Amino acid sequence: MSRRLYALLAALIGLAFALPLLWALSSSLRGGSEIFQHISRLSWQTIVPTDFTLGNYGRLVTGDFGRAILNSLLVALVTVAAGLLISATAAFGLSAVRFRGQGALFAIVVLSFLIPFDAIAIPLATLFRDWDLTNTYTGLILPGLGHGLAIFLLRQFFLAIPGDLVEAARIDGLGWFGVFARIYLPLSRPALVSAGLTLFIFQWQSYVWPLLIGTDAGHQLAPIALANMRGQFTIDYGQLFAGSIVLTVIPLLIILRFQRHFTQSIATTGLK
Repeated sequence: MSRRLYALLAALIGLAFALPLLWALSSSLRGGSEIFQHISRLSWQTIVPTDFTLGNYGRLVTGDFGRAILNSLLVALVTVAAGLLISATAAFGLSAVRFRGQGALFAIVVLSFLIPFDAIAIPLATLFRDWDLTNTYTGLILPGLGHGLAIFLLRQFFLAIPGDLVEAARIDGLGWFGVFARIYLPLSRPALVSAGLTLFIFQWQSYVWPLLIGTDAGHQLAPIALANMRGQFTIDYGQLFAGSIVLTVIPLLIILRFQRHFTQSIATTGLK
């Protein structure tokens, strides 16, 4: 009986967390004048739209928001590809190769992701302007490449790889690059997925940095385009909710696709 009670309680809590998202999804499928029509008195019509329409999503695709989504995908995917290479290389050096000052260097890496990026965004943006990197994809991508949390996750996973395996490979004549490419990377797929998700989410939800660097319409990212939908006197709430749903669904689908690898990485990160 207690199990059923706990299951019912868990379902109710899950529904409570899901209701705001369901209402946002419902509002994105309504006309602008109907979104707040059933708010004052809650009913099934609050969640289920009576006049179903995809017009809000159609206007998103044909407007500036569609290009902003493509820009965000490009920036996030390039960040994941290049950032994983940099993070994995750094994690390998901090775990497999022994050198003086290794602990201090790792402490600096840990400290780097404990400092909020927004605290250094403005002086960093001034530096990027001096380098003529404003309104460029390079300027949008560069700060996300070296992420301390991704390095931390990969290093902790690399520490769980048996040292005897590395020593045997070294005795057989395999160099450090070969050890990294043929032993560490193939065995670390869950950790690579976890680090890749970290890099993707960091870039996908970034707001302050794209606001400072990507100021023109050609390099505008999706969070900035969504914020710009609010006009000075009028707000198209239907289109605003539709944009919010798109920004939520894309990372959600990616996380669900790689959920198994992510949980496996988190479960094995603290083995050593």
